[in-house]
Amino acid sequence: MAEYTSSSIRIEADPAEVMAVIADFARYPDWTGEVKEAQVLATDADGRAEEVRLVMDAGAIKDDQTLAYTWGGPHEVSWTLVKSQMLRSLDGSYLLKEAGESVTEVTYQLTVDVKIPMLGMIKRKAEKVIIDRALAGLKKRVESA
Repeated sequence: MAEYTSSSIRIEADPAEVMAVIADFARYPDWTGEVKEAQVLATDADGRAEEVRLVMDAGAIKDDQTLAYTWGGPHEVSWTLVKSQMLRSLDGSYLLKEAGESVTEVTYQLTVDVKIPMLGMIKRKAEKVIIDRALAGLKKRVESA
């Protein structure tokens, strides 16, 4: 089993409100610092994204990647890499749990494998930075809506 990095945050909103922000890929450039462009390439019968192209710019790392999304009901979404210039693999997920009245605990799990050689501890640190930024951005976006 591949090693992964995981982190959680509490957001003052119902799970449906949080998932609505997660599922709104067109708005990712508004609240994620690294996503400069997001384009839904395919949707499922319910209108949810199945394949999304993301243009990323995280300073030294720039990438054009396509991800395939799987929706596990109203409180879970996972994704896997279809293609990328910089990455060999990328698997991630958001899991939402009610944590009180209008409070949602969001757990983000991520595994990344880059095409260039990188020490495992450096890769885990990079995953942690990505996760923490994403969760902070998600919290700010949801709670300011």
